[in-house]
Amino acid sequence: MKDLFEKLQMETGPLAKYAHLPEDYFFFPKLEGDIGPRMWFNGKEVLNWSLNNYLGLANHPEVRQADAEASIKYGLASPMGARMMSGNSVHHLELERQLAGFVMKEDAMLLNYGYQGVFSIIDALVDRKDVIVYDAESHACIIDGVRLHMGKRFVFPHNDMGGLEKQLQRATKLANETGGGILVITEGVFGMSGQMGDLKGIVEMKKKYNFRLMVDDAHGFGTMGATGAGVGEEQGVQPTIDLYFATFAKSMAGIGAFVAGDKSVLKYLRYTVRSQIYAKSLPLPMVIGTLKRLELLRTKPELRANLKKIMKAIKSGLKENGFNVGDSQTPPTPVLFKGGVGEAANMAMDLRENYGIFCSVVIYPVVPKGVIMFRIIPTASHTLSDVDETLTAFNELKAKLDSGFYRKEELVSVTKMA
Repeated sequence: MKDLFEKLQMETGPLAKYAHLPEDYFFFPKLEGDIGPRMWFNGKEVLNWSLNNYLGLANHPEVRQADAEASIKYGLASPMGARMMSGNSVHHLELERQLAGFVMKEDAMLLNYGYQGVFSIIDALVDRKDVIVYDAESHACIIDGVRLHMGKRFVFPHNDMGGLEKQLQRATKLANETGGGILVITEGVFGMSGQMGDLKGIVEMKKKYNFRLMVDDAHGFGTMGATGAGVGEEQGVQPTIDLYFATFAKSMAGIGAFVAGDKSVLKYLRYTVRSQIYAKSLPLPMVIGTLKRLELLRTKPELRANLKKIMKAIKSGLKENGFNVGDSQTPPTPVLFKGGVGEAANMAMDLRENYGIFCSVVIYPVVPKGVIMFRIIPTASHTLSDVDETLTAFNELKAKLDSGFYRKEELVSVTKMA
């Protein structure tokens, strides 16, 4: 018999040569100061491209005032208890009403957190007779929800409608045998690649197959569509999405989430989603603050317009300079290089320490071996001069990578780290 904790010992692997750095340098880094394009990291100001503050609402004066006034009036404890027992309020109900109308659904239900909300919704919707069909690049919250499912599940290649149809054929045959139903799950915006889910293609499949569609639009809500109602609005299929999910942690710069759909379905979920039934209600300052955020989302289209301006500038600038940004059609913008983990670490350090630019670096196993991804998140608060500064830095970074500079060991010593 083994000690259970033996398997928990972490191997440093290719990052071992950076073991002298503080743990919060590459992993769990601390960005300090007011949330925005310019923050502080490792003792110096950096241009920050690593926050999902898409519309710049985190430090909007009206948002901060609403948050502060609600905190003074109610404190963070109110309401006490779960919604079903003693944690309901007129403000919770009003936020649900407004969210439902905004995303063109009959009803909406507040959730404390997005991650727990998604997998708990999946758990509530399906039983062992039902079949789940989901996109291969779905977020971890969807994958964990699928793992909870006691019945069959089939995965289709990312955004591959031919692959989806094959799995729907398998799912239909099985559901006919078990007497169950089919749930298809995908995302509106895939947060790593910036690709939109092919919601229009999936909805088209409803003409041939009987299934319900759930869409996680965490990155699309507030950023995509004519009014910001998400990728379903962008692709003209919002009414045919059966369950629409989004978080407040992205464009709304807050905490919490919601799911929207038909009244009868939402009534069922209110009594069955375990992560909400057994959790304390969202505090009133967060609810009231989110009402203000939703108001700004509706009434200030210039925020979304500026986001799109910066998004277009950074994407087109990178492409014109020969960078591979994949098929990103939304704010998340991956910049792809070829190289190993050591080169990725050196590039990230050079970018932070010597160019004053902070953006997240992604390595294997999130991306394939030999691929380095820097993930740029444009926001409405960024400027075109921020874009120019970043393009200059990335051009120099690429020249150094191509010359083999980042394969050297000396780079670490030229930073200000001890």
